[in-house]
Amino acid sequence: MGFKCGIVGLPNVGKSTLFNALTQTANAQAANYPFCTIEPNVGDVAVPESRLDNIADIAGSAQRIPARMNFVDIAGLVRGASKGEGLGNQFLANIRETDAILYVLRCFEDEDITHVDGKIDPLADLETVQTELMLADLESLEKRRPNLEKKSKQNDKDAVQTLRLVDKAIEILSNGEPARVAEIDADDEKAWRMLQLLTAKKVLYVCNVDEASSGTGNAFSEKVVAHAKAEGSESVIISAQIESELALLDGEERNEYLETLGLSEPGLNRLIQAGYALLGLKTYFTAGPKEARAWTFQDGWTAPKCAGVIHTDFEKGFIRAETIAYADYVELGGEQPAKDAGKMRQEGKDYIVKDGDIMLFKFNV
Repeated sequence: MGFKCGIVGLPNVGKSTLFNALTQTANAQAANYPFCTIEPNVGDVAVPESRLDNIADIAGSAQRIPARMNFVDIAGLVRGASKGEGLGNQFLANIRETDAILYVLRCFEDEDITHVDGKIDPLADLETVQTELMLADLESLEKRRPNLEKKSKQNDKDAVQTLRLVDKAIEILSNGEPARVAEIDADDEKAWRMLQLLTAKKVLYVCNVDEASSGTGNAFSEKVVAHAKAEGSESVIISAQIESELALLDGEERNEYLETLGLSEPGLNRLIQAGYALLGLKTYFTAGPKEARAWTFQDGWTAPKCAGVIHTDFEKGFIRAETIAYADYVELGGEQPAKDAGKMRQEGKDYIVKDGDIMLFKFNV
């Protein structure tokens, strides 16, 4: 389990350049003209995790397997996309299955790269894209409503619940707000998710800045960061151009380049960290001679639920979890020293797994 993120934005904001950098591939054609992405590109990338390397070195693991995350790059949206303008509307279905939506916003000036609206205004760009997503949601809901109304009159309980949520969403969207502002009761959460509303998803704003602004941002990105804070979303400042150059360098060259730019880490790291924080994701580890591996889980999950990330049989037949905190594992030098020092704990079904735990699950099949 990682997380799947849909990348949206206007044409020529750097979406495909960022996608190429994130996935370190050239599968998405980055060019200076609208709709250069003509089909949704999907990239699977490793989650950077220094703790995994430390654990693998201590355990003498032959392999180290990081957690993965998924990016879906969607063709540039333009005003009227929900009604068929441009190409982006053809691919909206591809982001209905994502966990979050990443809005790439142009926060740089460049006379050689045209802007579809002729001016640089990231908040106006955001409004354009979000409006199209809201209109797409409204169209989807209004198509479903007649059938739900018919079933509701036949006392179909699921239909009654869904119709109530559909009407709630329509009201919010009609008032010009995204569906994510809705307050949903715990009993309705599953049915709400089943609506697969684009604007109900959590969002991460990516401020694509020029190289000189990569460390501190600029006046454009400041507006986006303030907007994100006001609505409780996450934002990250990245230069897609720098990230694309970093993707072509090896480890030592990459570090030297980052140092010359005054950056401590690639933008990808910051983006993933922001995404994990947004979605409440954490990491636990397994380690042995064959492999050390990172596993992603939802904050608040119990040990059996986390065991199920590896295999459903682990969750069904869960007995206990032998657990060592990351700090103890590193400080004491591995599993056996931690066990000898009394730092290996036997945790049961009610244990809430902590970020960085090194775990060995015992189970019956």
